[in-house]
Amino acid sequence: MAFFSKRKIFKSVADRNTVDVSEQGGVRSLHLGSDTVQSSMRLSAPNDLELPYTRSMMAFLLFHPEPRDVLMIGVGGGSLVKYVYRYLPGCRTTALEINPQVLAVARSHFFLPPDDERLTVLLEEGAQFVATHPASTDIILSDGFDGITLAEPLSTQLFFSDCRRALRPNGVFAINLWGSDPNFPTYLQRISDSFDGLVLSLPSEKHGNIIVFGFACNQNSPTWESLRERARQLQTRYDLDFLRFVDRLHDLNVYTDKRLLV
Repeated sequence: MAFFSKRKIFKSVADRNTVDVSEQGGVRSLHLGSDTVQSSMRLSAPNDLELPYTRSMMAFLLFHPEPRDVLMIGVGGGSLVKYVYRYLPGCRTTALEINPQVLAVARSHFFLPPDDERLTVLLEEGAQFVATHPASTDIILSDGFDGITLAEPLSTQLFFSDCRRALRPNGVFAINLWGSDPNFPTYLQRISDSFDGLVLSLPSEKHGNIIVFGFACNQNSPTWESLRERARQLQTRYDLDFLRFVDRLHDLNVYTDKRLLV
């Protein structure tokens, strides 16, 4: 077993906001004013998803395997942006980041690619953006933590309802939440209310992250057999453990022996 010491390689301070970058064991990580890891990148595989919760967010592909447009709220180190850009070449991505320091560090230290015809990165607040872009995207991925907790504008009933309106008819919303957050039940209820109960929760492998999905339309209660077949196909294509995602959907959702009820 190898042990590596964490070393700080960059620090940005502006308007009382601190952004740090550290490295340990070949993994570079982003921190927002604390030791909490907000984003990580393995230097030998910068386009892959290092943190388990980011891999779990890609489980939306089980329900919408061919999105044309993805909206991401919260860039962080750009892990999901880079992954979608690299592995979903037919998809356009719009990524929103409210903190210019974070965006600058994503560009300088985490290899976030420049904008082109498939990628647009904007310095904008996510809640305001979705409120003014109805029926504009297939997928919304929301990961908006401020280093301590979920950003308040990204946790309101209005935000979740605006996200549903921003989706196309078969769209999927996914948000990263902490299961240990005392407000988790409140957030889950708000998402359920905004999406008419069409929600699923997927616990990540580590650290207590729970990805909550909201669906713009009924999923017709897919059978476990069909989900596993889809997972096998996606696993071959993307080298992510989609079969494990399917298995973990048992943990926090309503189902029968034959179907996932959503």
